[in-house]
Formats: sequence, structure tokens, C-alpha cells
Amino acid sequence: MKSKIIELLISTERPGIGNLCLFIENESDFFTAPCSGQYHGCKEGGLAEHSLNVYNTMIDIAKSNSLISNFILSKDSLTIVSLLHDLGKSTYRGKPNYVPNILASGKVSPTKPFETNKDRLYIAHEIVSLQIASKYIELTDEEEFAILYHNGLYVSSGRDIQGKERPLQQLLHFSDMWASRFLEKEGE
Repeated sequence: MKSKIIELLISTERPGIGNLCLFIENESDFFTAPCSGQYHGCKEGGLAEHSLNVYNTMIDIAKSNSLISNFILSKDSLTIVSLLHDLGKSTYRGKPNYVPNILASGKVSPTKPFETNKDRLYIAHEIVSLQIASKYIELTDEEEFAILYHNGLYVSSGRDIQGKERPLQQLLHFSDMWASRFLEKEGE
């Protein structure tokens, strides 16, 4: 999974992508972090697995609807937003987003094995994703918009874009929901 994600990111040939990949590999826990505390991808490596699931879903939909061949969406943009949309759930400023949820008994909670790190300031993961990626690569306006609003109307900031959705953002939102709701089982 790790080599596939790195290979896909490098394939975009985006200036700075190699340095972003080095950061992801060496300074973050992207490949070992869970994707959530108790829902989809709630396991070691869940974040990377989820990101790859979102990529595969986006590519399948784009190909079946000729979105790439008709130049409606670029494959590079699909790759960038699908694999980096949840980058903010990995280590940021030296602090992981999720840590083991240790109960008073000293054991990890069986129902919610991870919790949000209380030592990390709360900044929405969408914003952190943009902050990290933008340190290394230049994102297009469409890519920034897609990452920032990939949770759609499920979050309060998503209400700001009601009626202003864009194809890349909507495809990312749908693919993210599809992966988390139907491809990934809760706690797996």
C-alpha cells in the first residue's frame, strides 16, 4: 500500500511532490495512523488504506463517466485530492492526531480504540491537510476547494458551499463517503 501511494503521488510529477512523499514517509504517521477513532479505518494503517480506497473509487467513477478523457477532470488532480484529503489526520507539528484510548483499567477500549490527541490543538483536518500539502506542492484552486470541502454538508463549513459545489469536490465527497460507508467496515 505504501509503495502504491508513493508511486501514484510521484506519477503526478508535481514540483515538490518528492519532498512531500519524503515528509509523509519519514515525518508523519500517514501509513500507520488510523483513519478514525471508532468508525471506518479504525486500525493501524487505516488512513492509508482509506486514502487508497478513495483514489480507486474516484478513478473508477471518472473513467466510467469519461471525466478524464473528456478533460473535465485531470487524473493528477484526482490523485492529489484523493490521497491527500485526510493528510491532516496524520502527525502534525510532531503530534499524532489519534492516540490509543486507554481505559482506567489500563487496557485499550474495545469499542473506541483511538481518541483524538488532547495535546494537539484542534484545527480541522481539512485545513491541516491543506497546510501540510501546500508546504511542498502548489495546489490548484479546484484541488484546495475539493480538499477543504470534502466532507460536504456533513460539517458546518460545508453549508457555506451549498449551491456552489464543483465537480472535483463532489466526486471527492462522494468517493470519501462511499469508501467509508461501504468499502470499509466500522472498526476494520
